[in-house]
Amino acid sequence: MMNGTIDQIQTGVEFLNADEAIQRIPEGASIMVGGFGFPGMPRHLSKALVRRTELDQLTLIMNSLGSVSTLNDLFEQNRIKKVIGSFFSTNKELVVAYQEGKVEIELLPQGTFTEAIRLGGAGIPAFFTPTAAGTVLAEGKETRMINGREHVLEQSLSADVAIIRAHKADKAGNLVYKKTAQNFNPAMATAAKLTIVEVDEIVEIGELDPDSIVTPFIFVDIVVKREEV
Repeated sequence: MMNGTIDQIQTGVEFLNADEAIQRIPEGASIMVGGFGFPGMPRHLSKALVRRTELDQLTLIMNSLGSVSTLNDLFEQNRIKKVIGSFFSTNKELVVAYQEGKVEIELLPQGTFTEAIRLGGAGIPAFFTPTAAGTVLAEGKETRMINGREHVLEQSLSADVAIIRAHKADKAGNLVYKKTAQNFNPAMATAAKLTIVEVDEIVEIGELDPDSIVTPFIFVDIVVKREEV
Protein backbone atom coordinates (compact mmCIF):
# COMPACT_ATOMS: atom_id res chain seq x y z
CA MET A 1 0.00 0.00 0.00
CA MET A 2 1.28 3.47 -0.92
CA ASN A 3 2.23 5.67 2.03
CA GLY A 4 1.46 9.39 2.18
CA THR A 5 -1.25 11.52 0.64
CA ILE A 6 -1.81 11.99 -3.07
CA ASP A 7 -0.39 15.53 -3.05
CA GLN A 8 2.93 14.08 -1.85
CA ILE A 9 3.35 11.82 -4.87
CA GLN A 10 6.29 12.88 -7.04
CA THR A 11 5.56 12.37 -10.75
CA GLY A 12 8.66 13.96 -12.24
CA VAL A 13 6.60 16.39 -14.32
CA GLU A 14 8.18 19.86 -14.63
CA PHE A 15 6.31 23.17 -14.81
CA LEU A 16 8.20 25.65 -16.99
CA ASN A 17 7.54 28.62 -19.23
CA ALA A 18 7.40 28.15 -23.00
CA ASP A 19 10.96 29.25 -23.78
CA GLU A 20 12.42 27.10 -20.99
CA ALA A 21 10.48 24.09 -22.29
CA ILE A 22 11.57 24.57 -25.89
CA GLN A 23 15.20 24.70 -24.75
CA ARG A 24 14.90 20.97 -24.00
CA ILE A 25 14.42 20.15 -27.71
CA PRO A 26 17.61 18.80 -29.33
CA GLU A 27 19.05 19.89 -32.66
CA GLY A 28 17.61 18.05 -35.66
CA ALA A 29 14.70 16.69 -33.61
CA SER A 30 11.56 15.08 -34.95
CA ILE A 31 8.64 17.00 -33.44
CA MET A 32 4.97 16.02 -33.35
CA VAL A 33 2.63 19.02 -33.23
CA GLY A 34 -0.99 18.60 -32.17
CA GLY A 35 -3.95 20.34 -33.72
CA PHE A 36 -6.38 20.14 -36.60
CA GLY A 37 -5.57 23.53 -38.06
CA PHE A 38 -5.85 25.98 -35.16
CA PRO A 39 -8.14 23.87 -32.91
CA GLY A 40 -5.91 22.01 -30.50
CA MET A 41 -2.68 23.53 -31.80
CA PRO A 42 -0.14 24.57 -29.13
CA ARG A 43 0.32 28.06 -30.54
CA HIS A 44 2.16 29.47 -27.50
CA LEU A 45 4.75 26.68 -27.70
CA SER A 46 4.89 27.00 -31.48
CA LYS A 47 5.87 30.65 -31.20
CA ALA A 48 8.57 29.73 -28.68
CA LEU A 49 9.87 27.10 -31.11
CA VAL A 50 10.13 29.76 -33.83
CA ARG A 51 11.98 32.07 -31.41
CA ARG A 52 14.68 29.46 -30.79
CA THR A 53 16.39 30.27 -34.05
CA GLU A 54 19.39 27.94 -33.68
CA LEU A 55 17.17 24.86 -34.02
CA ASP A 56 17.08 23.61 -37.60
CA GLN A 57 17.06 20.40 -39.66
CA LEU A 58 13.74 19.64 -38.00
CA THR A 59 11.21 16.98 -38.96
CA LEU A 60 7.64 18.09 -38.25
CA ILE A 61 4.91 15.47 -37.81
CA MET A 62 1.58 17.27 -37.94
CA ASN A 63 -1.72 17.04 -39.71
CA SER A 64 -1.26 20.23 -41.74
CA LEU A 65 1.37 22.91 -42.22
CA GLY A 66 -0.99 25.47 -43.71
CA SER A 67 -0.04 28.90 -45.01
CA VAL A 68 -1.49 30.54 -41.86
CA SER A 69 0.26 28.23 -39.41
CA THR A 70 2.51 29.78 -36.76
CA LEU A 71 5.10 27.18 -37.68
CA ASN A 72 5.20 28.35 -41.29
CA ASP A 73 7.96 30.72 -40.13
CA LEU A 74 10.19 27.67 -39.61
CA PHE A 75 9.71 26.73 -43.23
CA GLU A 76 10.39 30.28 -44.46
CA GLN A 77 13.62 30.29 -42.40
CA ASN A 78 14.73 26.99 -44.03
CA ARG A 79 14.72 25.18 -40.68
CA ILE A 80 12.49 22.27 -41.74
CA LYS A 81 14.06 19.20 -43.32
CA LYS A 82 10.92 17.08 -43.65
CA VAL A 83 7.21 17.23 -42.91
CA ILE A 84 4.97 14.20 -42.38
CA GLY A 85 1.21 14.68 -42.41
CA SER A 86 -2.02 14.67 -44.35
CA PHE A 87 -2.62 18.10 -45.83
CA PHE A 88 -0.16 20.71 -47.06
CA SER A 89 -1.64 21.87 -50.38
CA THR A 90 -2.84 25.23 -48.97
CA ASN A 91 0.79 26.18 -48.39
CA LYS A 92 1.85 27.04 -51.93
CA GLU A 93 5.38 28.00 -50.90
CA LEU A 94 5.88 24.60 -49.28
CA VAL A 95 4.63 22.84 -52.40
CA VAL A 96 7.09 24.81 -54.55
CA ALA A 97 9.95 24.06 -52.14
CA TYR A 98 9.10 20.36 -52.34
CA GLN A 99 9.10 20.48 -56.13
CA GLU A 100 12.51 22.17 -56.01
CA GLY A 101 13.88 19.50 -53.66
CA LYS A 102 14.38 21.86 -50.71
CA VAL A 103 12.13 19.96 -48.29
CA GLU A 104 10.85 16.39 -48.11
CA ILE A 105 7.13 15.75 -47.75
CA GLU A 106 5.59 12.43 -46.72
CA LEU A 107 1.83 12.39 -47.22
CA LEU A 108 -0.37 9.94 -45.35
CA PRO A 109 -4.16 9.57 -45.47
CA GLN A 110 -5.54 11.14 -42.31
CA GLY A 111 -6.82 7.90 -40.79
CA THR A 112 -3.50 6.21 -41.53
CA PHE A 113 -1.65 9.15 -40.00
CA THR A 114 -3.68 8.94 -36.79
CA GLU A 115 -3.30 5.16 -36.52
CA ALA A 116 0.44 5.37 -37.19
CA ILE A 117 0.82 7.70 -34.20
CA ARG A 118 -1.42 5.58 -31.97
CA LEU A 119 0.54 2.44 -32.78
CA GLY A 120 3.84 4.26 -32.39
CA GLY A 121 2.79 5.06 -28.85
CA ALA A 122 1.84 1.42 -28.31
CA GLY A 123 5.24 0.18 -29.48
CA ILE A 124 3.92 -1.52 -32.64
CA PRO A 125 6.35 -0.76 -35.50
CA ALA A 126 4.15 -1.23 -38.57
CA PHE A 127 0.68 -2.22 -39.75
CA PHE A 128 -1.25 -3.16 -42.88
CA THR A 129 -4.12 -1.01 -44.13
CA PRO A 130 -6.16 -1.04 -47.35
CA THR A 131 -6.18 2.77 -47.43
CA ALA A 132 -4.10 4.17 -50.34
CA ALA A 133 -3.65 0.75 -51.97
CA GLY A 134 -3.33 1.19 -55.71
CA THR A 135 -2.55 4.92 -55.46
CA VAL A 136 0.63 6.96 -55.76
CA LEU A 137 0.87 7.05 -51.94
CA ALA A 138 1.53 3.30 -51.96
CA GLU A 139 4.42 3.45 -54.43
CA GLY A 140 7.57 1.83 -53.05
CA LYS A 141 5.75 0.28 -50.10
CA GLU A 142 5.19 -3.41 -49.41
CA THR A 143 1.70 -4.65 -50.23
CA ARG A 144 -0.10 -7.87 -49.35
CA MET A 145 -3.43 -9.42 -50.21
CA ILE A 146 -5.47 -9.96 -47.04
CA ASN A 147 -9.00 -11.40 -47.25
CA GLY A 148 -8.96 -10.79 -50.96
CA ARG A 149 -8.11 -7.09 -50.67
CA GLU A 150 -4.79 -5.35 -51.27
CA HIS A 151 -3.22 -3.80 -48.16
CA VAL A 152 -0.27 -1.42 -47.76
CA LEU A 153 2.37 -1.81 -45.07
CA GLU A 154 2.73 1.50 -43.22
CA GLN A 155 5.38 2.37 -40.64
CA SER A 156 4.19 3.58 -37.28
CA LEU A 157 5.19 7.08 -36.18
CA SER A 158 7.08 8.17 -33.09
CA ALA A 159 9.13 11.30 -32.38
CA ASP A 160 11.81 12.82 -30.23
CA VAL A 161 9.38 15.46 -28.97
CA ALA A 162 5.63 16.14 -28.94
CA ILE A 163 4.30 19.64 -28.34
CA ILE A 164 0.59 19.41 -27.64
CA ARG A 165 -2.37 21.39 -26.31
CA ALA A 166 -4.71 20.46 -23.46
CA HIS A 167 -7.32 22.43 -21.55
CA LYS A 168 -6.23 21.72 -17.96
CA ALA A 169 -3.47 19.92 -16.13
CA ASP A 170 -3.32 19.13 -12.45
CA LYS A 171 -0.10 19.43 -10.48
CA ALA A 172 0.66 15.77 -11.09
CA GLY A 173 0.54 16.30 -14.88
CA ASN A 174 -2.78 14.59 -15.68
CA LEU A 175 -4.54 16.20 -18.65
CA VAL A 176 -8.07 16.95 -19.78
CA TYR A 177 -8.98 18.35 -23.18
CA LYS A 178 -11.68 20.64 -24.50
CA LYS A 179 -14.07 19.36 -27.17
CA THR A 180 -12.48 18.84 -30.63
CA ALA A 181 -9.12 20.13 -29.40
CA GLN A 182 -8.45 16.51 -28.43
CA ASN A 183 -7.87 15.59 -32.11
CA PHE A 184 -4.26 14.33 -32.41
CA ASN A 185 -2.99 15.52 -29.02
CA PRO A 186 -3.66 12.47 -26.79
CA ALA A 187 -2.12 10.04 -29.28
CA MET A 188 0.95 12.22 -29.77
CA ALA A 189 1.49 12.41 -26.01
CA THR A 190 2.11 8.65 -25.98
CA ALA A 191 4.38 8.52 -29.05
CA ALA A 192 7.25 10.86 -28.11
CA LYS A 193 10.32 10.58 -25.91
CA LEU A 194 9.63 14.08 -24.52
CA THR A 195 6.08 15.45 -24.24
CA ILE A 196 5.57 19.17 -23.65
CA VAL A 197 1.98 20.31 -23.10
CA GLU A 198 0.49 23.79 -23.22
CA VAL A 199 -2.56 24.27 -20.98
CA ASP A 200 -5.02 27.02 -20.16
CA GLU A 201 -5.07 26.25 -16.45
CA ILE A 202 -3.15 24.27 -13.81
CA VAL A 203 -5.23 23.00 -10.89
CA GLU A 204 -4.56 21.15 -7.66
CA ILE A 205 -4.37 17.37 -7.55
CA GLY A 206 -7.86 16.02 -7.00
CA GLU A 207 -9.68 18.88 -8.76
CA LEU A 208 -9.96 17.09 -12.10
CA ASP A 209 -12.80 14.62 -12.52
CA PRO A 210 -10.96 11.27 -12.78
CA ASP A 211 -13.40 10.15 -15.48
CA SER A 212 -12.45 13.19 -17.58
CA ILE A 213 -8.69 12.59 -17.54
CA VAL A 214 -7.61 11.48 -21.02
CA THR A 215 -3.81 11.60 -20.71
CA PRO A 216 -2.34 10.38 -17.40
CA PHE A 217 0.78 12.02 -16.02
CA ILE A 218 2.98 9.07 -17.00
CA PHE A 219 2.98 10.39 -20.60
CA VAL A 220 3.73 14.01 -19.66
CA ASP A 221 7.17 15.53 -19.05
CA ILE A 222 6.70 19.31 -19.07
CA VAL A 223 3.61 21.49 -18.52
CA VAL A 224 3.49 25.10 -19.71
CA LYS A 225 0.67 27.44 -18.71
CA ARG A 226 -0.59 29.44 -21.65
CA GLU A 227 0.25 33.12 -21.19
CA GLU A 228 -1.87 34.59 -24.00
CA VAL A 229 -5.25 34.19 -25.62
